[in-house]
Amino acid sequence: MPAWVESGYLEYAGRMPRECRLDLVELPLPRRGKRVDLQRMLEQEAKRLLMAAGGARIVALDERGRQPDTRELGRWLASWLEGGRDVALLVGGPDGLAPRCVATAECVWSLSRLTLPHPLVRVVVAEQCYRALSLLQGHPYHRD
Repeated sequence: MPAWVESGYLEYAGRMPRECRLDLVELPLPRRGKRVDLQRMLEQEAKRLLMAAGGARIVALDERGRQPDTRELGRWLASWLEGGRDVALLVGGPDGLAPRCVATAECVWSLSRLTLPHPLVRVVVAEQCYRALSLLQGHPYHRD
């Protein structure tokens, strides 16, 4: 990833308290040949993503999901924290998230109706998680 992505992600992830930390787990993309079986590739990716998530609550980032405002995202975050389970935010590769990941998810979150590049997604997710937590804690970072 470019330096600005790493810097942006680390800026917001580093602000999160220990009890709500963000840990980025990157899975390598499979090599693509000329005759790629997209469905098979997506299913293999789903298997790896769900295995990496372990027993965590699955939140799929998908364009067809709900688009919460900051207050609603804060309510989601509060619920996740109260639930006491880890949360795995799944982001698919260039071809999107496998249908099995979306079907398995307890929540499907759409960042925007726009198509965002994957490097930007990790920065936006980290910033929005920090913003939602700031709102819950009454921190002045979020202003209405």
